[in-house]
Amino acid sequence: MFKKPFIKQLFASFLDLAPILAVVLVFQVFIIRQPISDASNLIVGTFFVVLGLTLFVQGLEQSLFPIGEAMAYAFARKGSLFWLLTFAFCLGFGAAIAEPGLASVAEKAAHVASNGNRIEQTDAAKAGYALGLRITVAVSIGFAILVGVLRILRGWPVYYPVLFGYVCIAIMTPFAPAGIIGIAYDSGGIATSSITVPLVIVLGVGLATAIKGRNQLTDGFGLVVFATLMATIFVMAYGMII
Repeated sequence: MFKKPFIKQLFASFLDLAPILAVVLVFQVFIIRQPISDASNLIVGTFFVVLGLTLFVQGLEQSLFPIGEAMAYAFARKGSLFWLLTFAFCLGFGAAIAEPGLASVAEKAAHVASNGNRIEQTDAAKAGYALGLRITVAVSIGFAILVGVLRILRGWPVYYPVLFGYVCIAIMTPFAPAGIIGIAYDSGGIATSSITVPLVIVLGVGLATAIKGRNQLTDGFGLVVFATLMATIFVMAYGMII
């Protein structure tokens, strides 16, 4: 039964979540020593999480991965730098906007900023702040992927843009508002998550495979770290501007 792809992935998803469940149950029973409230909902919720993770991975492998790799090959063969860079930016922007974690954190950041009197305590102000934060991060990810693709095309070492990003963060941090620094540092990791990372990796490896003289291992990877740094830089700039 476990040889079937979907069942195999379902079992793998359960194994991935098993350590988390074990930690929660051990601390709940042996450290806190309190009974588990509403165990039926816990079981049902765990099943939904496992099923959702399985369907998500299957969707990536059957749709987004092949499409992203095929488009990378197609743009590389077409030889149009403008459309390739446009595609890279739009892919990064769209993937970041679609990240559920980014939407959740942006909403939470707007709520905290409102309670801290940094923005008006109205629904419109909080919605505008959250939307501005999401768009800022999405633009930064799009720009980072654009630069990363350009790096692959030109054959630049991966550490050039990474060093540039770290230097910018070190310079900007003392001048950025204290309330935005933590959000900026977290935004990079949040934005490069379940949707963005697979698409970006597929794009990088696909381009490195399609372009003569490039190596999949040394040239295809390294896009995600720069995207993380650019998100931090852009969010700090966003906080300084507003």
